[in-house]
Amino acid sequence: MGVSLDVTPESALDHETRDAAPAADVASSAAENVAPTATEAPPPSRRGFLAAAAALALTGGRAVEAQSVRPATPRPGGRGLSAALARPAGPPDLSTQWTDPVARLVRRITLGITREELARAKQLGYSRYLEEQLRPARIDDRACSEFVARTYPMLAMTPEQLFRGDQGAAMTQLQEATLYRAAFSRRQLHERMVEFWTDHFNIWRDAVGYLKVIDDRDVIRAHALGNFRNLLRASAHSAAMMDYLDQNRSSRRSPNQNYAREIMELHSVGVDGGYTQDDVAELSRVFTGWTISGRGIFTYDASLHDFGAKTVMGQSFPATTPGPGLAGKAEGERFIEFLAAHPNTARYLAKKLAKFFLQYDPGQAIIDAAAAAFTRSRGDIPSILRVILDQRVLMAAPAKYKRPFHFVVAATRSLAPAVTGVGLMRQQVDQMGQSLFAWETPDGYPDKLEFWSGLVMQRWNAATALSFANSAAFRVDPAGFRGATAEATAETIIARIFGGEVPPGFRTRLTDYVRPALASDTRIREAVALALSSSQFQWY
Repeated sequence: MGVSLDVTPESALDHETRDAAPAADVASSAAENVAPTATEAPPPSRRGFLAAAAALALTGGRAVEAQSVRPATPRPGGRGLSAALARPAGPPDLSTQWTDPVARLVRRITLGITREELARAKQLGYSRYLEEQLRPARIDDRACSEFVARTYPMLAMTPEQLFRGDQGAAMTQLQEATLYRAAFSRRQLHERMVEFWTDHFNIWRDAVGYLKVIDDRDVIRAHALGNFRNLLRASAHSAAMMDYLDQNRSSRRSPNQNYAREIMELHSVGVDGGYTQDDVAELSRVFTGWTISGRGIFTYDASLHDFGAKTVMGQSFPATTPGPGLAGKAEGERFIEFLAAHPNTARYLAKKLAKFFLQYDPGQAIIDAAAAAFTRSRGDIPSILRVILDQRVLMAAPAKYKRPFHFVVAATRSLAPAVTGVGLMRQQVDQMGQSLFAWETPDGYPDKLEFWSGLVMQRWNAATALSFANSAAFRVDPAGFRGATAEATAETIIARIFGGEVPPGFRTRLTDYVRPALASDTRIREAVALALSSSQFQWY
């Protein structure tokens, strides 16, 4: 790019410098990247964009040290620019910002605040809105469902149909449908839980191909806000999971330990959940015979099962006479029930969900309370979330940093584009390092600040690409942000992107930026892109 600016990280980021808000102890309180039209000016230059951001103090705050596993590739020239964009600004100080509990809830349980969603939540109140989102089947989401069915028909296909079809197209449809639902479904908490369980039961798309389409439909989405017992059982019967973790290549003569290990380490009790390597070996014998038939159908093959005596985590499985039938399969079903009800599963899931919704290091009190709710309800997922999302608990939690998927979806929700395809969203998520279903190892994309705190330049690029989108497939109308005055325009941007809550001085600087060219669509798009690039928008 060859931009040369005399900008240090401090001078670019330290407008209204403050310390990052201390992490409150929750326990203590219980595609189409098209060029603009001929009538539209191009996106802002990097020089102008950075200068405007600095002038507006839109990236102000104490910098968080970047430790991303995937650091941004340095651009030619502009050492100051590269340094300034190497790390995100610190989180909002929630002791003075984001003080509205309802707005705080909307930020946490949706994939991006919108004026409409916030108005709905305020109409219902904190508790009623949460309960509405915990019961997604009661929310009318026909518009989203009909779009997905019409635009992504391969998601409804049988394994045989998917096998005979274009498998690359099937995966593209799954990725884009996931993004569309996340951005436009009214069942926002359900989509957040789909995001959570997709990582929890991670399956690398390149290892299983079209089988991931079926897993997403019949396992993750079907049980995202249901009962964990049913979810764990459904995952154990998933052809995609069996293929990914080599269970379909396991037999009594050569038991494969991969699935046996991961169902304990990652899916249920956790790595410190009380099992040993001997338990992994024994459980692999229990699951022999669990395999795949046809183009992706779970089946139990008694000829592959080890009928000898086994002991796993203190659970005894006596030797039985080899033969046909489902006696061997029952051993695996029994142990799945054991894992689902295990107290270490309750604690492991409680901590992971509290980390996902509240803070990177949740306090022990909220973990214990959520684990108790898991046990009392026999794995009812809404019961756990009610504890974690209690108003007092949520108001004590610090802000979290949006992962690329969350950032792109939240930006799209704020922009409210006219959409016939979301290829642009997929492109931006890919470029930011969180391509959907592309994490190779079974642990899923990390939920860690240090992993995602680099690649800030890519966030600026995404904000610009989305704000200036003007294609037939994805069009943002700047008129929707324009008011009669510069003040009204700035207020509309703030309402649509931030729910009306911004730090002191933000309105004034945004107003001043808009005022010189109020009638210009380009200027409004620039202002929107700057708002999406701000520190405020990176956190939720």
